[in-house]
Amino acid sequence: MVQTGYLFSKKHVDLQNYYYFDNGFNEEELNKIYRDVNDIDFVEATTIGGENKEARSSSIKWVPQNIRWDWLYSKLMDMAVEANDALWGFDLYSAPEQIQYTEYYASEGGHYIWHQDIGPGMLSLRKVSITVQLSDPSEYEGGDLDIWQGGKEPITAPRGKGTVVIFPSYMMHRVSPVTVGTRRSFVLWLGGEHYR
Repeated sequence: MVQTGYLFSKKHVDLQNYYYFDNGFNEEELNKIYRDVNDIDFVEATTIGGENKEARSSSIKWVPQNIRWDWLYSKLMDMAVEANDALWGFDLYSAPEQIQYTEYYASEGGHYIWHQDIGPGMLSLRKVSITVQLSDPSEYEGGDLDIWQGGKEPITAPRGKGTVVIFPSYMMHRVSPVTVGTRRSFVLWLGGEHYR
């Protein structure tokens, strides 16, 4: 029998799943984030293609990539590497964008409809999305992060204070309407090159 080639063992990947850390941030770290983010001005949140209040209602701040915030970027990237190694095996090497701090207010019908985090230009380089829950669940109602895995009912991500949820940027997800209080969170996207 003539052997025509060799098969290399490949690691199994799970491209429609998410990864999370319970208590990814402790109380001291969260308090530092609250204090430091107060020094940043709010800007109006938009969507891909521009302003769209029907799609999204929230206020945001952009957290700069500088020495003051280096610990936060480094911690998030370490978490993303662990998640990526466990589930997806993407070619990740940078976080070219800033962290987006977000507040969703019940008084303004805070929400973000079903969407993906990928798109044209810079957005085409996103591979992994990270969401960090900053509010205690007792501080608001509604405001769930729902993720659609395709062919299944959407799942609701854990919402404990300090919880970090990481998923491929192409997965459809939403923040359901906040009906009471304020939901605070921040997001970051990693990638750095086109999918491979």
